[in-house]
Amino acid sequence: MTNFRLAFLVLLLLLFSALIPPVLSAQTIAVEGTVRDSSGAAIAGASVTLKSENLEASTTTDAQGHFAFAAVSGPSGTIAARAQGFSTVQQSWSVGTNADVPLDLELRPSSTSEEVTVSAARTEVRLSETPGSTVLLSSTDMRTTPALRVDDVLRQVPGFSLYRRSDSRVANASNQGVSLRGLGGSASSRALVLEDGLPIVDAFGGWVYWDRVARASVQDVEVYRGGASNLYGSDALGGVVQFITRQPEAPAFSLETSYGNQLTPDLSFWTGTRAGKWDLSLASEMFRTDGYILVPTWQRGIVDTPANSRDASVEVTIGHKLGERGRIFARGDFYAEFRHNGTPIQTNDTELGEGSLGLDEQFGNNDSLTIRGYGLVQSYNQRFSSVAADRSSESLTDLQHVPEQVVGGAGQWTHQLGNHQTLIAGGDVMEVMGASDEQLFTAGLHTRNNAAGGRQRIFGVFGEDLMRFKDWTVILGARVDDWDNFNASSICTPVSGVCSSPSVLYPSRSDLAFSPRLSVLRSLSHNVSVTGSMYRAFRAPTLNELYRSFRLANVLTLNNPYLNAERLTGAEAGINVSTLQQKLDLRGTFFWSDIVDPVENVTVEPMASPVLRQKQNLGRIRSRGVGLDGVVHVNHDIQISAGYAFTDATVVNYTVPPGEISLLGNDVAQVPRNVFTWEARYWNPARVLLSVQGRLVGNQFDDDQNKYPLGSFYTMDLQIGRNLTRNLEIYAAAENILDERYYVANTPTATGSLFNIGPPILYRIGLRMNFPAERP
Repeated sequence: MTNFRLAFLVLLLLLFSALIPPVLSAQTIAVEGTVRDSSGAAIAGASVTLKSENLEASTTTDAQGHFAFAAVSGPSGTIAARAQGFSTVQQSWSVGTNADVPLDLELRPSSTSEEVTVSAARTEVRLSETPGSTVLLSSTDMRTTPALRVDDVLRQVPGFSLYRRSDSRVANASNQGVSLRGLGGSASSRALVLEDGLPIVDAFGGWVYWDRVARASVQDVEVYRGGASNLYGSDALGGVVQFITRQPEAPAFSLETSYGNQLTPDLSFWTGTRAGKWDLSLASEMFRTDGYILVPTWQRGIVDTPANSRDASVEVTIGHKLGERGRIFARGDFYAEFRHNGTPIQTNDTELGEGSLGLDEQFGNNDSLTIRGYGLVQSYNQRFSSVAADRSSESLTDLQHVPEQVVGGAGQWTHQLGNHQTLIAGGDVMEVMGASDEQLFTAGLHTRNNAAGGRQRIFGVFGEDLMRFKDWTVILGARVDDWDNFNASSICTPVSGVCSSPSVLYPSRSDLAFSPRLSVLRSLSHNVSVTGSMYRAFRAPTLNELYRSFRLANVLTLNNPYLNAERLTGAEAGINVSTLQQKLDLRGTFFWSDIVDPVENVTVEPMASPVLRQKQNLGRIRSRGVGLDGVVHVNHDIQISAGYAFTDATVVNYTVPPGEISLLGNDVAQVPRNVFTWEARYWNPARVLLSVQGRLVGNQFDDDQNKYPLGSFYTMDLQIGRNLTRNLEIYAAAENILDERYYVANTPTATGSLFNIGPPILYRIGLRMNFPAERP
């Protein structure tokens, strides 16, 4: 009996011990902690992922950097945290060591090579793996630059330029087209500009309203230099500039305001919050300036007045989270501006409203879908005048009204094939309807009306295969675009005179473009890689180039309804170096591009008054050169960066029309051969900020015949700031501290030429507020 009882007790103990593990494993614990940077400041909006035996969950930190996972099963696991601008950190946790002690995760700033870009491949790719020339500007870069306007910030990127050295403070909207890689331009952009995947290049004119994007809302700016029509179609002839805006993960607010000389107040703010699965954000920017007189003192007359501007934008976004990684959003924005262009008569104004919808959805771990749709309505008005030779008077010549309507959409499917291959397929469509309705005057007398315009539709499909294996990254992509112009006409109605040309109904036109690309990156070591790319790209002429004429000073530029699309063939090779424990990042690229049928402003009657130019397909131009970029992180507080671009852009094929001057061998107008930029900044954990930057731009010509040079110039900018609290900073900034008065335009007149000059020294004081506090 005793042996039986002993055996029974042993059996009970064995059964009890067998039950203990399931009981313990069924217990749950809470895992929580805080994410901070190296200075101890909390990081809000950081993504935190926890894994245990039976659970994988993600969350984001709140305004205090805190995170929490309730009801976690399993005695141990791993936890990882990541945030924009920081390297991902991962560590283990267990019940025995961390059950009652919050986890403290410290994130350190990522090196340049670890940063992620999306514009180069339409999917996330580390900057060090991008087989092309990409510059990534973070919100810190935007904040520390002394420049006030977004386009002036981007001028620090070698190869980036606006038409006629213009800036958005005082330049006519039609002079704000962007060019990359020395492709020049005729006011229409030869690069695509996006905001969160949505185009913000004016579909009618090809220029950009840079002030539409509130500076406080920008998280990153990506500048991808090189033909990108294989993914983006028309407009991406020379590359892509993309603004990535902030998405709220917790209640946040940012405001920057300043007041400067020339009676220049500026206000930019962004605020956002999240409630459950919903997020809401509001961004706005307001600016005005009294400006300055564009004509140099020795050429001024009583008709010359300051060129100035005022503008305002507002953008509202509401989003809803779908599952763990999906999101749907709706966005509405409105923009208005008014400009005086240097004389009492010459003005222009714009009003536009746009609505857009977007979907980002993740299917499992390997598939994602992105959809965008948008519609825009815009009204643009401009007045032109003829100025007397002694600049003592002017008379109205043209009242233009340009109505514009745009609808478009895009879809993209991304599939992760194993661990080393990504497949992308998609398509997009855009249709624009616009016209130039003009009232024309001679000697102040209304003589005739002219209405010219039409519709344009561009549809494209694309595919890309991104492969990574061992030390190689290979991108193979292609795109086919169909563009159609239809319902085009030019109707003249005499009022008190006669029409100089008959009314015309233009035939419909269509064309196809094939844009392939092959890019290769080879890692020679952990610190060195080499790249190479070959590609084709194209740009369809805009409705503005086809149907709208314009006047600047004594130059009248005529439209051309028979323009063909520009077609580019290009190649590039480069080397990337990251050394000194990733404190020094260097990138060098050699590029070569040939453009067939480039649209240029060609002088056809140089002796006429006004001088007549016309938009024409020039023949062929070649742009080749070298681009160098470097960043050195001396320590956590000090960073020095520099860039250089040498560009040899010339006309290599041109058929001379009878009676005209040959352009063969001439430099392409508006392209400087040399551009050098640099920046040095100090920003310590105590929040003392000192930033100095410089820009050297070599000579360029303002005209196709190379008769009107603009010369070279060098400017420097400065900013000093100090935090009063963790959330409030005061600063003082000055642009062009050397007061360099350089030429931005050189146009022919009956007595020689007329110059326009760049801005004098511009200074301002301001403050920034951020809740929660931003990190350097």
